[in-house]
Amino acid sequence: MKDSCRFLSHILDSIPDHIAVIDENGKIQYANKSWSAFGENNACALGDEWIGVNYIEECKKAAAMGDAFGLQAYEGIRSVMERGDPGFYFEYPCHSPDEKRWFMMRVTPFQISGEKYFVISHQNITERKLSEEKVKELARMDGLTNIPNRRTFDAFLHEEWRRCARLKKPISMALIDLDHFKTLNDNYGHQYGDECLVKIAGLLREFASRPGDICARYGGEEFALVWGDTSLEQARQLSGRLLKKVAELQIQNEYSPVSRFLSVSIGLAEMVPDKGRKWSELIAEADRLLYIAKENGRNRVES
Repeated sequence: MKDSCRFLSHILDSIPDHIAVIDENGKIQYANKSWSAFGENNACALGDEWIGVNYIEECKKAAAMGDAFGLQAYEGIRSVMERGDPGFYFEYPCHSPDEKRWFMMRVTPFQISGEKYFVISHQNITERKLSEEKVKELARMDGLTNIPNRRTFDAFLHEEWRRCARLKKPISMALIDLDHFKTLNDNYGHQYGDECLVKIAGLLREFASRPGDICARYGGEEFALVWGDTSLEQARQLSGRLLKKVAELQIQNEYSPVSRFLSVSIGLAEMVPDKGRKWSELIAEADRLLYIAKENGRNRVES
């Protein structure tokens, strides 16, 4: 090659990863086009002035402003430079107002002519992270109804219980059973039954709109609703509305002894979490009240 340095520079500029080289003092000695372009597109453009900028100090400044990822980058670079670690990498989010983005930062040391240098690279891993998020989301959802499954419900209730305990706020739970669903399945077929479950799930989403709320498929034809920071009286009103909304769907169940349309029974419980109670007690109480609702004729709320 007539000009190997120029040739190598073109190669590095063609790579989409953001690459810079720093010296032992942390000053940038080289930055490829992707590094500069990312800066220009994210309100931190320095143009040719990247050369000579102390990257370690920039990470330190970010850490001082409360940026946990800036602190992680600072400590990681120092571990390679001072302790002689063979390398360092970590993944971090870098979302823009328009899109979610994730990057992987790597630090790799090398020597030339007795001088130590360190390659800093940032690789865009957004596509992989979005795929991972999608897989995680699918694992959290019920495959038929596309609302949270029992496992997700339990994890949510556990955390919401702790939050309400800190705030000394009530938490209400409604356990919902579709009345005579077996009769519906036997007479209309399982496909019709599945369609009914999907419709009920869609309705329940309307009743879980806040961060402290969740609706979930609890199992079979049972569903659950949790309302954080919600009193029993407020939960009664919500449950009453739910009964009416289910009736308004007018899902045929003419062989049911309760109603010619599908109805539901609801066990509604409220507790204020404290150290002497467990979140499983709230579930047990809602389940007990659901049993009473069934015993008392169904198509009703027991609280």
